[in-house]
Amino acid sequence: MECIFCKIITGEMPSAKIYEDENQIAFLDIFPASVGHTLLVPKQHHINLFDAPKGCAEKVYPALSLIANALRAATGCAGLNIVQNNEEAAGQAVFHSHIHLIPRYKNDGIKVTAAGKDRADIAAITVLAEKIKTALHNI
Repeated sequence: MECIFCKIITGEMPSAKIYEDENQIAFLDIFPASVGHTLLVPKQHHINLFDAPKGCAEKVYPALSLIANALRAATGCAGLNIVQNNEEAAGQAVFHSHIHLIPRYKNDGIKVTAAGKDRADIAAITVLAEKIKTALHNI
């Protein structure tokens, strides 16, 4: 088994674990973007959101909310970014699905943005919306 997160889950590698239930584990990132940077990792190995089994996401959100509130209480952070990178093109470096909870502090200098470069053409995005809706029906 070469997956670092699988080794953390099985206890083969140490971690600063903060949460665990039957489906997932959360631990502090060893290369934190900020104080309290946490990774929430499903125990079942899958690469990312694209190959996650049905039902996996429903188990994540309650833990995500609980951990986010605990991070705010413990660190006094002013905000929180929740980030998931899916595939190398999106910045995924460890190929076991995981979500980053990144506490944010005033003037911390971290930049996380999804701001577009230019305003989208409404006709073009309407066509794309229909294409995505069709894809949803075929999944």
